[in-house]
Amino acid sequence: MDGTTIAAGPRSFVDGIVDQARRNPEATALVWRGHTVGYGALVGRAQRERERLARIPAGGPVALPAVKSPRTLALILACLLARRPLLLPSPTLGEDVLDRLYKEAGVRHVLSPGGPARALQERRRDRPGLDGTALLLTTSGSTGLPKTVPLGFPALDRFTAWAGETFGIGPGTTVLNYAPLNFDVCLLDVWTTLARGGRVVLVDADRVTDGGRLLDLVERERPEVVQSVPVFYRLLADAARDRGRTLPSVRHAIFTGDTLPAPVLAALPGLLPDARLYNVYGCTETNDSFLHELRGAPDPGRPLPLGQPLPGVGALLVSGDGQVLDGPGTGELYVSTPFQSEGYLGAAADSGAFVPHPEGADTRRWFRSGDLVRRSADGVLTLVGRTDFQVKVRGVRVNLQEVEHLLLAHPGIAEAAVLALPDPVSGRTVHAVARRNPGSGLDSLALRGHLARGLSRAAIPSTLLITDEPLPRTATGKVDRERAVRVHFTKES
Repeated sequence: MDGTTIAAGPRSFVDGIVDQARRNPEATALVWRGHTVGYGALVGRAQRERERLARIPAGGPVALPAVKSPRTLALILACLLARRPLLLPSPTLGEDVLDRLYKEAGVRHVLSPGGPARALQERRRDRPGLDGTALLLTTSGSTGLPKTVPLGFPALDRFTAWAGETFGIGPGTTVLNYAPLNFDVCLLDVWTTLARGGRVVLVDADRVTDGGRLLDLVERERPEVVQSVPVFYRLLADAARDRGRTLPSVRHAIFTGDTLPAPVLAALPGLLPDARLYNVYGCTETNDSFLHELRGAPDPGRPLPLGQPLPGVGALLVSGDGQVLDGPGTGELYVSTPFQSEGYLGAAADSGAFVPHPEGADTRRWFRSGDLVRRSADGVLTLVGRTDFQVKVRGVRVNLQEVEHLLLAHPGIAEAAVLALPDPVSGRTVHAVARRNPGSGLDSLALRGHLARGLSRAAIPSTLLITDEPLPRTATGKVDRERAVRVHFTKES
């Protein structure tokens, strides 16, 4: 599965931002808390930050906690203009984790918008070779230290060229940015938009869970392109339903990052009547890899396909014994994209995630996604789980994400979490908690019947709780499975 290679334009995406400021300095670049920032003002502030940056000794990357604001974006742009590799950690990380990330990347100075840089103690670790690196992003870090992912200028140029053309982003196009600035989805929301003269509407981090305020913002600013995680669409759909509103300004709506619950998916055509709807698959290490456009009414009983590989993207399904699967079957997805990292920094570089072709068929660098994907007889790819979500229950292999996906396929379920917990008799038992939609009247007996029709007996949860309370979420907006299951079962016991 390999398409035509994407070629970046003759100028980089950073040059495109500067060009916009020269041609039309008064045009709006950013909308933030009801105020606008023009291209001239944004680039002017970035140039002043670049002058301050020049006083910091070269050699190794700098770091900037990614607190969302126009001043932070100007400082990121200053680093891009100066070709200084920039580590963008989440501002929610603890000091110990930040210090370890800084050490691993060889960071000696931590930046602050408009203020002095903070010098760190001399690092003993040899600085990694980061020539040509633009940004260093981090993975979600759900276990252990987040992995640091360097992304080079050529990869970002190719991605912004693809995204701008695919979603018709040009001068004056309004694009909503919901994600934190340290997320890879900002490469579309923010950097593609700015490189092509669009208008970025920044969602305040303090308001990302307030559906009413999100709806007010979308109605006021009328974005044409929206890309976000499922929780955003759920909040927006709930608020719009309560007020009897639709959002006709949106012409491209992209969902990413997690499984979209069936009730939310079913609500989107009515919520966004003039939008083309897309499911995008990718990860921080490779950026977007597949795109599926929904056509017609969605089928809530079937998972969304991954879609077609983007131009230049290669994809393999690899069995547990390392064999590439050519026909129907299930295997781990290996991906190679024109937008990907060359590999992790530090100890994670030896994790075996970036590998040669498993059968030596080419010289590309492949990323082992850890995702289990099924290819049907007609070639359609669907995500069925994670390699690390496979557990054995009484000797039978169970895919916990498959259980979760089936729960979410029920029209009465809004959220679900599934977890395997140690058991002294069977080794592990499966537990699930699900939040039902208001007024659905769904009970655990009916939900068990739904699961029994699609799962083996071993995969049916030993305990299944239904709640009307929202499930706890991680900082990235995904359901926190560990907390959701353990908290609710502690309450029951």
